[in-house]
Amino acid sequence: MSTMPVNPIIPGYAPDPSIVLVDGTYFLVNSNFHAFPGLPIYVSEDLISWKQIGNALNRREQMSLKETDTLLYPQKTGSVLLATGGLYAPTIRHHNGTFYIVCTNVLHEGPTAEKDRCENFILSTTDIWNSKWSDPVYFEFRGIDPSLLFDDDGRVYVHGSRGPGPGTTINQFELDVKTGKKLSEEKTIWKGTGGIYPEGPHIYKKDGWYYCMISEGGTHENHMITVARSKDVWGPYEANPNNPILTARGTDEYIQYTGHCDCFQDKKGEWWGVCLGVRKDKQGRFIMGRETFLTKCSWPEGDWPKFERVPNNPGGLTRQASVPGLTAAPMADYIYFRDVDLSRFSWSDEENVMIRGGPVDMTDKYESPALVGKRQRKLDGATSATCRPKSGSWAANVKAGLASYKDEHRFVRIYYDTSAGAIAYELKNLAKKIHKTSQTSVEEPGSIKLTIEYEESQYRLLYKIGSGDEVCLGTIDTIELTGPDFVGPVVGPFVVTGGEDFEVEFRDLQVD
Repeated sequence: MSTMPVNPIIPGYAPDPSIVLVDGTYFLVNSNFHAFPGLPIYVSEDLISWKQIGNALNRREQMSLKETDTLLYPQKTGSVLLATGGLYAPTIRHHNGTFYIVCTNVLHEGPTAEKDRCENFILSTTDIWNSKWSDPVYFEFRGIDPSLLFDDDGRVYVHGSRGPGPGTTINQFELDVKTGKKLSEEKTIWKGTGGIYPEGPHIYKKDGWYYCMISEGGTHENHMITVARSKDVWGPYEANPNNPILTARGTDEYIQYTGHCDCFQDKKGEWWGVCLGVRKDKQGRFIMGRETFLTKCSWPEGDWPKFERVPNNPGGLTRQASVPGLTAAPMADYIYFRDVDLSRFSWSDEENVMIRGGPVDMTDKYESPALVGKRQRKLDGATSATCRPKSGSWAANVKAGLASYKDEHRFVRIYYDTSAGAIAYELKNLAKKIHKTSQTSVEEPGSIKLTIEYEESQYRLLYKIGSGDEVCLGTIDTIELTGPDFVGPVVGPFVVTGGEDFEVEFRDLQVD
């Protein structure tokens, strides 16, 4: 490949990438936690331009995401870790004409991780272009981040991060991928190099060795990639003396938190890695959350893999503010949350939707609010729509507008509040104990154009009534929505009522 791709290759809410090359096309999947549809599939012919063709979890009956609330864990640093449940770290592989995705659905059954229920499963398809994925095949594993190795002798191995943490271990067993039946005892094959939360394992067979590549140190400031190898798939695994092979810890570089890597060879046989990272400014903002980056890898025969390092930029990850050519198949990139009632959303086309709002608000940690959106893909961009009541007049106790939403603890929104007779905004971040509101009284409008403009450092919240002038209601510093978390911002329209359902039309919806 003559041109280095612009990083991040998948901008916005796109953590835990896994990739496979099949018949000249690269297929990449990300985790997405509490969002539905889940497990987005991106394709590329050149590692530069990418298109989302669908989602592997695309039918409500495939799986419940109801218990995927976000737990708050105070850290010694004074920050609060926000741990969202749901779909963690998938791996995509291809074998004998079939694509497989192996993943974990983490369901919270209590206030701590010790109470988590880990539903590990496999989805498969022979028709990935039309998103015809199977129902899940479940298998027993008390852990997260499973990966698959199809060995030369026909055996299939699963390796994952056995919990609970922080002292997780990398465990392995043989599996029947069609039935989910374990075909061997589970065995710990590596404990990492001493970093907390050894996780995200992938095993590659190369030059007579089995290489086990993992993440350690947690997914934030101490994130790193380490590797060990063995002549036998069951070990013992010997750690690379030059670990870690990819990290940004201890630096002040723009790209931080690099880790959770999946290696692959391109069409010319050259090695690369896809990994997660964040774009973090000097003030500590990383509003986009964890994104997918690409970095070059050298892997001489019989030797250890080594990621290139660009001067002043660990891991070969370059600073880019622009966005690569990322497109999506029709409706593939719209997402909802948890166990959404899709009957509440009536689409006439991709830019016009009728939303039937009800009493579930964004602060509910189990039920799905009447909210739909797309991942924020640009640091500098905007989301806008014009809303009006379907009935021609507004009902009492209705809030309708646009939101940038991460989870039940953190969101910012601008909306028309019929009870107050006002355009209002609300910023909530329970992890930082922030709650801000502001409003301005207006005559009951027939239609309102609402806009959320974003830059790396701020959100601007604007409204325009009828043919009037556009007004900025407020400006939000994005540091107020930034924190150590798993998810990223999703921007789009919502409706919430005090009780009775009410329909609001959103026209000309545009999301950058």
